[in-house]
Amino acid sequence: MRYSNRRERQFMIDNKKGFQIAAHIIMIALTICCLFPFLLLIISSFTDESTLIREGYSIFPSKLGLQSYTYLLRNIAKIGRAYGITILVTFVGTATSMMMTILMAYPLSRRELYGRNILAFFVFFTMLFNGGLVPTYIMYTRYLHIKNTLWALLIPSLLVNAFYVIMMRTYFTTNIPDAVIEAARIDGAGEWRTLFSVVLPLSGPMIATLALLIGLGYWNDWKNGLYYLTDSRLYSIQNMLNQMLKDVQFLKSGVDASAAADLTQDMPCVGIKMAIAVIGALPVMVVYPFFQKYFVKGITIGAVKG
Repeated sequence: MRYSNRRERQFMIDNKKGFQIAAHIIMIALTICCLFPFLLLIISSFTDESTLIREGYSIFPSKLGLQSYTYLLRNIAKIGRAYGITILVTFVGTATSMMMTILMAYPLSRRELYGRNILAFFVFFTMLFNGGLVPTYIMYTRYLHIKNTLWALLIPSLLVNAFYVIMMRTYFTTNIPDAVIEAARIDGAGEWRTLFSVVLPLSGPMIATLALLIGLGYWNDWKNGLYYLTDSRLYSIQNMLNQMLKDVQFLKSGVDASAAADLTQDMPCVGIKMAIAVIGALPVMVVYPFFQKYFVKGITIGAVKG
């Protein structure tokens, strides 16, 4: 009997080790698959233009070069201004959006709120239907007059997201004990003090998760600039880089070859795409590791339990 139990325990240990080894191999393979495009992107941006045209994209290029970044440095003033606008819009938009999301989600999480299911339905309804592009454009340009202003990068489609409101409400409902809120009320705390002194300190993972998602939305947004901006001085970094890419493609297209021959002689038309992608994504790749643990925890708690 002892021998049989010992064999069963050894069999379970071997199976567990085998599962762990297989799981590690699979995760390493998935990690390589995720990192490979970024590695190829960065290396291609430092590859010589003629090598890219002749050999294509490669992890081990035969010749490196800085033509793409040299061209971008010629427009450093425009890129710097676009970075400043994007950083400003991202910080202001994220802070404002987080505040509005929290102020909408917290009342919806309280069971004693009269008509909260009706309000939650209206929030959810906006995820299914919207007014359409043309009516939305008319409303923002003719009535709210946000065209060619920084408000155009802040408000449309980004300021409040119903999905984030539902995520925050789910977190409040499932992870903030009612006993804690009742204790705060017994101690004389009102709703505002309960929210800012009790609920929010306990909601760090979800707040960090939503702040990261909202910030990424603002940083990567280019549609608002495309729809509502014609003044290039107000372009975000995504719109500015997109405009620079169009300029390069136009000059290389040979539409006016006689006038653009000198300008296009050393102009990178392939590597510039990679360099633009690196410049646009680099800040996100730098910031994300600091939010990673909160992001994973917030998604797990807010989504799985909900």
